[in-house]
Amino acid sequence: MIGRVIKIFSDFFYVATDLGIVEAKLRTVLKKQKEEIYTGDYVELAQFDANSMQAFILKVVNRKNLITKPKAANISQVIIVSALKEPDLNFEQLDRYIAHCEYNKIIPVLCFNKEDIQEDINLKKKINDIYENVGYKIIYTSALKKTGLEELKPILKSNTSILCGASGVGKSSLINALLNETKLRTQNVSDKTKRGIHTTRHCELLEVDKDSFIVDTPGFSHLKFDFLLPSEIQKLFKEFSLKKESCKYKNCLHTGEIGCKAIDIIKDMPLSRYESYKKFVLEAKDYEEKISKKSIKSEKGSKYNQNKIMTKISHKKRNSSRKTIKQKIYREEI
Repeated sequence: MIGRVIKIFSDFFYVATDLGIVEAKLRTVLKKQKEEIYTGDYVELAQFDANSMQAFILKVVNRKNLITKPKAANISQVIIVSALKEPDLNFEQLDRYIAHCEYNKIIPVLCFNKEDIQEDINLKKKINDIYENVGYKIIYTSALKKTGLEELKPILKSNTSILCGASGVGKSSLINALLNETKLRTQNVSDKTKRGIHTTRHCELLEVDKDSFIVDTPGFSHLKFDFLLPSEIQKLFKEFSLKKESCKYKNCLHTGEIGCKAIDIIKDMPLSRYESYKKFVLEAKDYEEKISKKSIKSEKGSKYNQNKIMTKISHKKRNSSRKTIKQKIYREEI
């Protein structure tokens, strides 16, 4: 029997099947193989018990894609939810989400919620100027007043969409408004910190209508680019790829290098986007330095002898080798 994982809690996987929701566990062999199962995965079930609605997961089938933060599989698009107010809009954080979507080659849709609290025309113009000009779809919503939902619903149709964003931006409230029911717990932004409070604890796949699903995710804000090389960061910013003319220097990072030919791209790029780009490049440089140190450390395992590179023998192995030689000599003497 094939089903789809809708929720994972501890060691239990809740799988939607034609017979209903089945509570499943991983086969021991999959645990030993350290097989990872994610919300949204299609899985094959075995040893199904119709009375208890329990089964074991045999294997993952038909996985089209995977994102690891937030953890979900078989995603059509990402709806990045930001609040216009409470908490205040953070452009760098938004750029992090967008760049991660570009890295995973998944279409991002930018949803700006809490329009009922913040109706600043200048802020909306700034958002449109920054993100519409590079081709991102933008929607303004209010989960409280249920505005903007009619524009959002067609985008969700026949897709598995994952909602991501910081805590307190209104992801769960939006889902409740879309489903016309109070399905998910919500909480106001903290008066003390002015930041969101975690209400969603795990990823959960929710059915909007037939063939249309939403993955609600726990709020998180810090995505670091500590897994890419600096030269790869520009691929995550459309501004560099949309311009026909780019820098002719192969290893140029466009962060103020002498002779950089991407000056026109940088000049036309919104300041907040360029600042985000430079910040991500710095994070990637830290990663590059880290792996460089590792490679230098591993190179110390060799030495030059008579103009030849020879592998060094570690102190432990050298002592062990000497002991073996002594034992051999002792046996020969006997």
